[in-house]
Amino acid sequence: MAGLRLGPLLRYTDGASATVWIEASRPCTAEVRCSDGARGEARTFQIEGHHYALVPVTGLTPGTAASYEVLLDGARVWPLPDSRFPPSVIRTPADGDGLRVAFGSCRWAAPAADGHDPVGPDALDTLAARIAADPEGERPDVLLLLGDQVYADETSDATRRWLAARRGPTGPSPRSRLRSNREDPIGSEVADYEEYTRLYYESWLDPEVRWLLSTVPSCMIFDDHDVVDDWNTSAAWLTDMRATDWWQHRLLSGLMSYWVHQHLGNLSPDELAADPLFAAVRATCDGTEVLRAFAAEADADPAAAHWSYRRDFGRVRVLMVDSRAARVLDEDSRAMLHPGAAKWLREQALDGPGSYDHLLIGTSLPWLLPHLVHDAETWNAALCRGEKGARWARFGEDMRRRADLEHWAAFPASFEALAELIAEAGSGPGAPATVCVLSGDVHHAYIAEAEWPSPAGRGSPDARVLQLTCSPVHNSVPLSMRLGFRFGWSAAARALGRRFARHGRCPRPPVNWRRAGGPWFGNQLMTLTLHGRSARLRLEQAVRGGRPRLRTVVESELAP
Repeated sequence: MAGLRLGPLLRYTDGASATVWIEASRPCTAEVRCSDGARGEARTFQIEGHHYALVPVTGLTPGTAASYEVLLDGARVWPLPDSRFPPSVIRTPADGDGLRVAFGSCRWAAPAADGHDPVGPDALDTLAARIAADPEGERPDVLLLLGDQVYADETSDATRRWLAARRGPTGPSPRSRLRSNREDPIGSEVADYEEYTRLYYESWLDPEVRWLLSTVPSCMIFDDHDVVDDWNTSAAWLTDMRATDWWQHRLLSGLMSYWVHQHLGNLSPDELAADPLFAAVRATCDGTEVLRAFAAEADADPAAAHWSYRRDFGRVRVLMVDSRAARVLDEDSRAMLHPGAAKWLREQALDGPGSYDHLLIGTSLPWLLPHLVHDAETWNAALCRGEKGARWARFGEDMRRRADLEHWAAFPASFEALAELIAEAGSGPGAPATVCVLSGDVHHAYIAEAEWPSPAGRGSPDARVLQLTCSPVHNSVPLSMRLGFRFGWSAAARALGRRFARHGRCPRPPVNWRRAGGPWFGNQLMTLTLHGRSARLRLEQAVRGGRPRLRTVVESELAP
């Protein structure tokens, strides 16, 4: 009899349909039955000995909430027996409904030892507990998880023990790690697809998170730790990684596991039905080689895979942007997005002028950084291009890796192109009320507001333009970095940054910005509440005090 190994995850929803992702213990038919009569079923497909299904559910009624159960070959496997959580539900929006979007990034899923969590309460755990305690109360309509859903290179003590036991004295081991340039004796990083599945089990079998993901739809995108720290930071970095004897297998396994666990659920039922890779994987008894060939092609040519996607929630448009695998790394043509990906982003942002009230651009890496950090990254990019000669270029590459100088500012042409696109999308008749860039990565939260200097061109757009950064969901940041980020917004830091920029002959950016809130440190989530042309933002942090709870740090009206 088939059992439920992982899931269910409620992924895509609209007014009439949804998708539910599961992993089963053996080949079977997965079925979702809703209390209002809606249903769907799908046969599992196989990757590396694991059996998955993405079940399209149809017949839903807009503006309702229906509880659901999951059956495998006719036997009910969800809800779990004796579950302490309320029933999982599929809520479908109705025309004119508002939208509540919760977002964050960087969830290190390490089980607490003896009840003590070394990095503090998990914001997703705490959100789940609050919703479970009041199922009819406020909850997000969608979770945007902006990268580092798993940490392939920073594993927990429990996973390290599991890796050591699995590998034994002759098992697979990641070798020649770039930073240490020696074999890791305890094999603390994942090496293959099976070990990636361990990371997802550790993260998504957490009881609170498992229930939360079963009842709140989610959109996901990767960041570096889903593969390895500094993934695709530069051409020289990639050359060094490809010279190791473990990188190729790690990368292909990372892309394969991301496609299965995260990417498929980002797509609508219509997109899934038209996806040739999904069709090819399901058409074989074992789709492993089909998927591995796709991952190898994506590694060889970033344009061969398209990880970005668009979701429209009524009059709110969400563009989730791949800012890792889509990069062009050659120093002479360095770009955050290859030409095809940049063209897609532009087309989606400008499609149907006046057709949305709010544009949300989800990119794991912040577009607007503290001014000192921005100027340091543009200066570093100039050094690495050779603007100051070969010796400075070598210095710049070493600094880029050590200091993680790889955000949008480190790709100056892409930074400017995004600024131009946002200004265009936010201007003219039918302009949205807000354009918000949602990001994570930097292990703190802040709000930055952008404006365009009038003498340089068109002036500021009609929309209010904001960088909303929220990280981590569950991780930590050392004191030195906290102090550095606080200093990075100061007037003194801004003056210092301009000196770096002048040394690198870097032009001033085409957009100005100011800090409008933060920085805030802790395990946290931001929530945008959008209704018509109004927008409110709330930042909540998970805090101890009896049972962990979410404490509101700030609430702000972004658009009245």
